[in-house]
Amino acid sequence: MNVSRRQLLQSTACGFGYLALNAICNEQAIASGDLAMRAPAHPARAKRVIFLCMSGGPAQLDTFDFKPQTGKKPHPGSVTPFRQHGESGLWISDLLPETARQADRLCVLNGMHADTGIHAQSFLQLHTGDRLRARPSLGSWITYGLGTENQNLPGFISLNTSKTSVYSSAFLPSIHNGTPIGINGEEMSKAAIQNIVSDHLPLSAKRRQLDFIRAMNREHLAKHPVDNKLESVIQSLELGFRMQTSAPELLDISSETQATLKRYRVGETSKQTGTCRPTDFGRQCLLARRFAEAGVRFIEVNHGSWDQHKNHRRDLKANCDATDAPIAALLQDLHLRGLLDETLVVWGGEFGRPGLTPGDNKNETGHNAQGFTFWMAGGGVKAGHVHGKTNPTGARAVEGKMHFRDLHATILHLMGLPANDLTFWHAGRDHRITGPEGGRVVTEIFA
Repeated sequence: MNVSRRQLLQSTACGFGYLALNAICNEQAIASGDLAMRAPAHPARAKRVIFLCMSGGPAQLDTFDFKPQTGKKPHPGSVTPFRQHGESGLWISDLLPETARQADRLCVLNGMHADTGIHAQSFLQLHTGDRLRARPSLGSWITYGLGTENQNLPGFISLNTSKTSVYSSAFLPSIHNGTPIGINGEEMSKAAIQNIVSDHLPLSAKRRQLDFIRAMNREHLAKHPVDNKLESVIQSLELGFRMQTSAPELLDISSETQATLKRYRVGETSKQTGTCRPTDFGRQCLLARRFAEAGVRFIEVNHGSWDQHKNHRRDLKANCDATDAPIAALLQDLHLRGLLDETLVVWGGEFGRPGLTPGDNKNETGHNAQGFTFWMAGGGVKAGHVHGKTNPTGARAVEGKMHFRDLHATILHLMGLPANDLTFWHAGRDHRITGPEGGRVVTEIFA
């Protein structure tokens, strides 16, 4: 039986009645662009993604891409010593002692490369697959393909970002837009979701108000039965209403123990750019764990800036200090709560950095898109493993090369989605995040 969304809205009395359409079949649900949970196309290794985005380009030679010493002198590109950690013997910088304790959970990707060393373009390509035009973000593609596990929360949440390209659904239905929470380090309180809580009306009055808006939308739909944009607006309004009861509770971390807050470094300060200022990265990582537990499909946590052209040593250490313990706490908590195996954690930025010039005391670095490092953990990837390699100077990837297209294809595959066949018809042709070239699923890193 074919039932249009217009007919369903007309025949349903309650505010959430249109969600019944989800039961018809997955294909209709995808076409309509809602967030109903859908079965993966093939067995999934991960149910959700937490992307730890290090904006600005982390220096791979000072974090995870160890270059052996030559004679008695350290490799000129690195400014910090490395040690081997865990049973796997992964080489990790001394700047990341807490993350190093999680070495046996990491799958380090040292063969990453991208098309450009321009920040804005490479950052856009990392998130959307396209470096020049506005396209749906990876989180939007994943919720488009799979929906989400919790209908009272967004499928895609982006913490601490002011760049709409990070969470935009572009031409996908707007219900797949990421929900931004907090901007530039502001405290992740309930007020950090813009306009989510309003005290001027009781919840019952808000419900009546929304039902009145829906009635007007229903009248419009009767005249325009095929209006996907309006359908997405209706869904977004309903989701916004439901979030008023669910989101504030998740954002309230007062129920967490003091020991937990200390492990995540919540409320501590970090020395950066010569000053001491509050850092909220620990709170973001803690919220990422809470959102993962609540069934959010894609969570992005942003930290910047790793754009260390000058004062490389000082700012690199400040960034590592701010992110090291919270990331380790997140990995440990996911493991202890039985979530890591079904959660794919991804760490990286839009490109890397060349090593410091030998004999040059300028203490500054540039951009390097030809070879840099990501790592993954959980979600069906090998643990305590290194894939890929840069040349002896760390300047370019030479083995196990992974482009952003391959990264996207691999993530989609781990989530149970067809890497190059998840498409959306727009402007006369099918679009996909892996672009016209397509991406390669890097099965070599699968456990």
